[in-house]
Amino acid sequence: MKYDPIDRNLFIKNRKNFMEAMQPNSLAVFNSNDIYPIGADSTMPFQQNRDLFFLSGVDQEESILVLFPDCPKEKHREILFLKETNDHIAVWEGEKLTKEHAYEVSGVKTVYWLKEWDKIFYELMTQAETLYINTNEHYRANVETETREARFNKTVKEQYPAHRVAKSNPILQRLRSVKDPIELDIMQQACNITEKGFKRVLQFVKPGVMEYEIEAEFMHEFLRNRSRGFAYTPIVASGNNANVLHYVVNNSECKAGELILLDIGAEYANYSSDMTRTIPVSGRFSERQKEVYNAVLRVKKEATKMLVPGALWGPYHEEVGKLMTSELVGLGLLDKADVQNENKDWPAYKKYFMHGTSHHIGLDTHDYGLLHEPMQANNVFTVEPGIYLPDEGFGIRLEDDVVIQESGEPFNLMRNIPLEVEEIEDWMKR
Repeated sequence: MKYDPIDRNLFIKNRKNFMEAMQPNSLAVFNSNDIYPIGADSTMPFQQNRDLFFLSGVDQEESILVLFPDCPKEKHREILFLKETNDHIAVWEGEKLTKEHAYEVSGVKTVYWLKEWDKIFYELMTQAETLYINTNEHYRANVETETREARFNKTVKEQYPAHRVAKSNPILQRLRSVKDPIELDIMQQACNITEKGFKRVLQFVKPGVMEYEIEAEFMHEFLRNRSRGFAYTPIVASGNNANVLHYVVNNSECKAGELILLDIGAEYANYSSDMTRTIPVSGRFSERQKEVYNAVLRVKKEATKMLVPGALWGPYHEEVGKLMTSELVGLGLLDKADVQNENKDWPAYKKYFMHGTSHHIGLDTHDYGLLHEPMQANNVFTVEPGIYLPDEGFGIRLEDDVVIQESGEPFNLMRNIPLEVEEIEDWMKR
């Protein structure tokens, strides 16, 4: 892995917290992701199942974690099953985890090779009454591919039909949404790498560059700072391309007088950052561009202040909508009649700002989090208002990642990334 070793105490704490939430005499199983095929003998780069990583730190394929806190055998209360390594694998694929190294990474003392799975798992299941299976219940999940986890869930329910089945996901949603200080340090590193990429790009952009050249500058800086690359598919959207919310082809020329919307973040150690900035191709904003930019910035600043313990998801977005409505009236994009006659299910401001303001972020860019529960300290959210003006040929979105505090305003993980108009223009002059 490119990233520096992670303190295994994070994974030890995560397992402890998960097991404390389990029912008596139950066990939980977590599977790694598959390596997904492309065609012929080609595969996509491996990315670990985030839940398995959260609980173990193991970052390789064909791995299984079992948690059984009430197991009669103390050594079987936490078990890792790994693909057995050998000299042939070391030559052709590189070194895999040994049992000793797996303990160093995870803190799990009992490690078996996968060939021992059937025998040991059968023994464990004769001692357990309830089986926790892991499913993806994220509110945006739309998975058509059958995962390794899904195959296991199907098989194990057929093999052990008399066991009660429980869900791991609600426990993980709650645990993963509240970040440990070690996680916050990792996320800060991801944001620092994003900062380096953005500052590089501010000094690179000029009329005539292609969007994909800007993407390449980010990737260069990310890789040289121990990131695997982008945390999600990058958006480099010049001119009217910015009005396509998920524009990802990044193949247009950046022209003088246009703005470029950059929605880009580095990953680091499987954790995401998620930044959006909007910058002028020519190095200076026009008066109208500046006017709209500052309106978005004011909404962002006020929205950020609302992210405090106890705040509720729905009312938070409603209040941000009111802020945006006021700014749009000030810009002459809405008038009082538009507001008075608006459809409450689709308020007038949504003509120009049609997406949500925030989402959880962590091991996934759109991370786990229980949206029906009040916000709490160490939740990490994005804040990303925008105004999209296809008739004027530009769109502006601004986004930072912030950590809710016990009291006061959130802590901004992207506080050092240029944001104000004057900062952007100054960096582009250097």
